[in-house]
Amino acid sequence: MENRKEKILVVDDEASIRRILETRLSMIGYDVVTAGDGEEALDVFRKSSPDLIVLDVMMPKLDGYGVCQELRKESDVPIIMLTALADVADRITGLELGADDYIAKPFSPKELESRIRCVLRRRASKISTVGVPSSGIMYVGNLKIDTNKRQVYKGDERIRLTGVEYSLLELLASHSGKAFSRGEILLKVWGYTSEQHADTRVVDVHISRLRGKLEDDPNNPELILTSRGAGYLFQRITDSDH
Repeated sequence: MENRKEKILVVDDEASIRRILETRLSMIGYDVVTAGDGEEALDVFRKSSPDLIVLDVMMPKLDGYGVCQELRKESDVPIIMLTALADVADRITGLELGADDYIAKPFSPKELESRIRCVLRRRASKISTVGVPSSGIMYVGNLKIDTNKRQVYKGDERIRLTGVEYSLLELLASHSGKAFSRGEILLKVWGYTSEQHADTRVVDVHISRLRGKLEDDPNNPELILTSRGAGYLFQRITDSDH
């Protein structure tokens, strides 16, 4: 039986961009669906269940930020935002709302294709399990990380993480005490090499989101620490026989 094609939803109010991306992504083997505004995007998403969304920010009816916010209430589908906004703070807003990454307009279709491949490849692969107990479950204080189900619990409450947030947490927690630079994290979690010139602030925003979900006091983190001049590291792992 033929393997199912991965499906990508392209959302942009410019018909020319939708046509170009639909043609190019179809040529390299993806099943592509499109939407021309935010409301249509949510409707198409719920009907077609795509594996990844390429989402423009500036759109009529409901902008990309609003779409991202709505999607994150019900799904951890990977989202790559397209933004023509010059202000870095505006670009980072999408990440803070739960997007996996952003790419600035005007962009190279080849660069977007490369980033799509990286994100989808990450979903299909696992982070190295060095430091993960044979049970696949790690305990850190009242935090439980189940690497088998890719789920995280704080006490009895399940914490909803996006795919990239979970992969980032698993990388740091399974190498407890080891500091990773932002470049190393981009390579290991996003799959981006230094030649791709990905914005390292993508890492900072996702660390901030993780802290907000997992730390008792995100402003004074005890789990995910900043290593001055080096990057980020996970504090410590307790005995796995909880």
